[in-house]
Amino acid sequence: APLEGAVWLGAIDALARDGRRVLALATRPFPPTTGQINLGDVDSGLVMLGLAGLIDPPRPEAIAAISECRTAGIGVKMITGDHAATASAIAAELGLERPECVITGGDLDKLDAAGFREAVRSTNVFARTSPEHKLRLVEALQAEGAVVAMTGDGVNDAPALKRADVGVAMGRTGSEAAKEASDMVLADDNFASIVSAVREGRTVYDNLSKVIRFILPVNGGEGILIVAAILLGLTLPITPLQILWVNMVSSVGLALTLAFEPAEPGIMKRPPRRQNEPILSGRLIWQVMLVSLLFAAGAFGMFFWAQQRGLPIETARTMVVNTVVVMEIFYLFSVRYIHGSSLTREGVMGTRAVLVGIAGIVVLQFAFTYLPVMHRLFDTRGVGIIEGVVVVATGVLLLLVLEFEKRLRASRLDAGRWWPGEPARVT
Repeated sequence: APLEGAVWLGAIDALARDGRRVLALATRPFPPTTGQINLGDVDSGLVMLGLAGLIDPPRPEAIAAISECRTAGIGVKMITGDHAATASAIAAELGLERPECVITGGDLDKLDAAGFREAVRSTNVFARTSPEHKLRLVEALQAEGAVVAMTGDGVNDAPALKRADVGVAMGRTGSEAAKEASDMVLADDNFASIVSAVREGRTVYDNLSKVIRFILPVNGGEGILIVAAILLGLTLPITPLQILWVNMVSSVGLALTLAFEPAEPGIMKRPPRRQNEPILSGRLIWQVMLVSLLFAAGAFGMFFWAQQRGLPIETARTMVVNTVVVMEIFYLFSVRYIHGSSLTREGVMGTRAVLVGIAGIVVLQFAFTYLPVMHRLFDTRGVGIIEGVVVVATGVLLLLVLEFEKRLRASRLDAGRWWPGEPARVT
């Protein structure tokens, strides 16, 4: 009997809008002697049996991951071969922006270059696409300055995976061609794992930046201390061997603890950094200069104060070394939080790695100050209680000054400036 096309198309559309992939099933009898069936044999004479709607509901963790992407400034686009209505329904379940706005591969073929770029900018759901469309979409996004991560599993996805900045193949269902063309293989085929990788990547980058923020000012302060003393014709506040102690023991020991720092609160609520942003950015250089001067000022101040009290030069130098180490310890607490205040319960308590590192440095520093063998090796002397309190107070003062500067810098950030002298940023 003739089919009522509108009825069946309506049923297909209803199933698709419910997020189902629709298959139509039909049959045609052949003689028992038929040995081979060709495509032309089923061009006519088929009897419609019905429709089957298949559903593969999004994982709950994928929905949460896409929401996290939105707060992290990461755009998510869905490129699928499914029916437009199916794609729109799945996109709505996933929480993609503007799921009702769907462009099909046929629509893309009708657009000129300018219209294609505009479609890529304004649309998040692409249906009935071919591998060629996926490649063109990747290239169009890159032309707009975007960093593109592309996922895929089939052989036909290989060109787009290869062209993307980060190609991600499916480890379970992906073809070998897709895996070979990709930069990464997703072992569990779970989109949430990609978002977890972004979080880990931001954490690693932050920790690398923290180590640089910690090491450079310490060395810079020591350099200013020595150069200024030589240029002014003053007695060296610290000897080369004592500098070696500071660099090889306390600085390295404390810097290593930063490698174990967990992600800062709100790390996935920050926008991505600029693609061309250097590690030694303007705000980092500003902080290195500021902290270097504060370290040098604290060391010089302690040396002059010790001399005014009539203490021996060996004791004064020992106090300078302890001052530098104590300032390093308090600076460590400050640098642990680049994007927030360190004067919180979590910031003050520290992590296990930080506490173990500080405890080890404190023990070594007591040995450096009070053991006779260290006196002979490094020309140090014991320090009294009053002098010790002043040394610790110097570290506390450094932390408060840096936290005030951090708060001031945050207010400038709200005004669109990252660091003093940097022009306002428009986002």
